[in-house]
This record gives sequence, structure tokens and C-alpha cells, in this order.
Amino acid sequence: MTSAAPSPQSGAASSGRTLTTLAGNRQRLDGGAMFGNAPKALWQRWMAADEQNRILLGCRALLVREGERNILVETGIGAFFDPAMKERYGVEESGHALLDRLAEQGLSDADIDAVVLTHLHFDHAGGLLAPWAEGQPPRLLFPKARFITGQRQWQRAKSPHARDRASYLPELLDLLEASGRLELLADGASSATLGPDWRFHVSDGHTPGQLLPEVDMPSGPVVFAGDLIPGAPWVHLPITMGYDRFPEGLIEEKTALLEDLLARNGRIVFTHDPEVALGRVSRDAKGKFGLSESSGEVAGLGN
Repeated sequence: MTSAAPSPQSGAASSGRTLTTLAGNRQRLDGGAMFGNAPKALWQRWMAADEQNRILLGCRALLVREGERNILVETGIGAFFDPAMKERYGVEESGHALLDRLAEQGLSDADIDAVVLTHLHFDHAGGLLAPWAEGQPPRLLFPKARFITGQRQWQRAKSPHARDRASYLPELLDLLEASGRLELLADGASSATLGPDWRFHVSDGHTPGQLLPEVDMPSGPVVFAGDLIPGAPWVHLPITMGYDRFPEGLIEEKTALLEDLLARNGRIVFTHDPEVALGRVSRDAKGKFGLSESSGEVAGLGN
């Protein structure tokens, strides 16, 4: 995993920045797939399974407000599926929950200036699309936003492997390309839209070219960990997902990120944890990583 060096301008920008986590549509997926080679006897201590062996997962976004600028990290799964596909993928809530959460903050999708996509799997980017309506073609939301994602992830999405082909939405990719507002970042590059104060860790273990944005806050950096660390149970180093492309490499990337954040008093935003939205990295006397503090959804966090 690679990451950009801290920017000397970070302190000034972080002083006027606030963070709000937004719970989008939830979904239920097979617990065994979500916990890879960990046995059910272990993972059911953390998340209860239903009669179909599915666990409840969040699809959380992060709203970053910088003065008059509104930046959204991810959009969750959204409500683009037709009823049959919605049932297949266990999507909860009938409407587009992320739009409801934005409305609670006094915002609509038209108020978002930039959307950062860690990667382009549909449970992270599907919320870019308007809710499904019978007989209507897919429609892109966020009419003023720039869409920022990794160049290598874009290439993967456009020419996917058979392993993850079903995770991408060709119609969404076409709409993003046609928007003229797509910004693709090379590994280690800063975003022209966001500026050098935003930094990105690059991870390949789950999918090639996943970008994990880091923002500075007065009490330490905050990283949106995407599918490198999708929830609090996955902070434990050996725990990976069956969906991960390269689990051993992912563990190495996870170790590097956690050690880095521990040294800098950093925190993680979890996209898929249904209960824990934010946690500060810790390590016990035996060297096991964990969270020294954790919380549910946060609103207007400025420290």
C-alpha cells in the first residue's frame, strides 16, 4: 500500500472542516463470504446471522464540509436495483436512504461539490444513481459534483475480471464518463478538485487501485477505510473477506495502515459496519490491533 506524504497546508484546512457520517441503504450478505476463511463459530460472536446465514451490513458515506464546499465520500448501494435484484442482494429500505440523510443535513444531491469513490463496486457507488423506476433508464444524481476515483480502479471496472464482473455497473460507468466531470487519480497523486490537503492511501488487496481518502482533523487524521477494513471486526489482522482479490496482500496493507494511524493517533470510518461508524486505532499489550474508542453515527465532528 502506498500513501502520499502529509501536506504542510493540512492544519489550516482541517481547522474549518467537519465530518458527518451518513447511513445509506443497508443490505444483507452471506456471513461466510464477508468473513472469508474465518469459521462461523468465530464471526457470529461479532455479527448475528439470519436463517439464510446473512448478516446485516451498512453502506455508509462520509460528508465532509469545508466552508461552503460539500464533499461526499462514497454513496453506498442506493436504490437503483429493480425489485427482484433488490431482494437478491438483501437491500433494506424502500427509498434512497442516503438522500434522506442528506436532507436531514439540509442538503440535496445538487449541493454536493465532489464525490470521492474508493472503488466502483455497486455497493459503494450505486448510490450515484436515482432510485429504480419501472420503464425508466438509469439516471445519474449529483448534477454539479466532480467524481473522483483511482485510474487503475477505473481500468479494472471497464475491463473487469470474471471474479468481480458482477460487482460493476456498466451503465453507471457510461454515465460517469459522459458527465465530463470524472477525475481519475494515478497512484500517489493529489486531486486537482480537492487540493493537496486531501491524501489517498492506495490499496490493491480487495480490488486494484482502491483509494482510501485521509483528512486531517485537530485530534488526528481520519481515514475512510473502504473495503480494506470494512468494519470493526476486520481491524483484527487475519480477518479478510471472501470477496478480496489478494487476502495475504490485503493483510500486509492493513497492517501498514493501522501502524501508521496508531503512530499518528488516527481514526477510521467504517463503511459496512452497521453499528460502529468511527473508531480510533489502538493496540493491546499482545500487539493485537483494536479500537480504543468507537462511536455510532457522528454529526458535525470538528475535532
